[in-house]
Amino acid sequence: MIGLGTIINAGAIVVGGLIGHFAGKLFNDDRQDALIKACGISTMFMAMAGAMEGMLKIEGGSLVSGRVMLVVLCVVLGTAIGEFIGIEKSFEHFGEWLKKKAGRNEDSRFVNAFITVSMTTCVGALAIVGSIQDGMFGDYSPLLVKSVIDFAFAILMTSSMGDGCIFAAIPLFIYQGSITLLSRLIAPIMTDRAMSYLSLVGSVLIFCIGINIIWEKKFRAANMLPALILAVVAAYLPWGFLE
Repeated sequence: MIGLGTIINAGAIVVGGLIGHFAGKLFNDDRQDALIKACGISTMFMAMAGAMEGMLKIEGGSLVSGRVMLVVLCVVLGTAIGEFIGIEKSFEHFGEWLKKKAGRNEDSRFVNAFITVSMTTCVGALAIVGSIQDGMFGDYSPLLVKSVIDFAFAILMTSSMGDGCIFAAIPLFIYQGSITLLSRLIAPIMTDRAMSYLSLVGSVLIFCIGINIIWEKKFRAANMLPALILAVVAAYLPWGFLE
């Protein structure tokens, strides 16, 4: 069944979030704060690993870095586009609407939790690769792996940040489901270089999300999303200095 991977992934977030909802009642404020910081640190190190994998390589027996200009241009220009469009505001308005519909008006962390988990689970090469494979071949095994990761993340984040995390299943379902449906159009565009660029820039965005988790909101991470599109576009430009 095409799309089953996304259904399972969204379901994993909901189930993990529900477990986290009840588990969170076992933690006092200090323990929840410690759990938030642990999630943030884990997210940052995961992002650093992805970024280093994309930027470091061995040449002549030495470790050298590259693609710095790629990261700078994509993140700066992408953020400028996102700020102009106001992507973060749209996320916040949707989050506020969900908050009212869910009867969580007293939950001051709801919207931030919703945006944080939505971004973390949607930004990344695995979401795109898995959705394309699901749509093209009916192979949802990559999304099963992602579902396990997102399931554990949803438990931890909901325990520490609240029920807003559970509703991250909605944008994930729309995002990955759309890629699955359009997979035959998207697949030819996602070359190895495009995926490599996307993974690198996505890791930078995830690092920013990790900072937001630990130190509350420092980056409007949703406004940085156009950087992912620019990363794919950059893969087709004949500019050697991006490497």
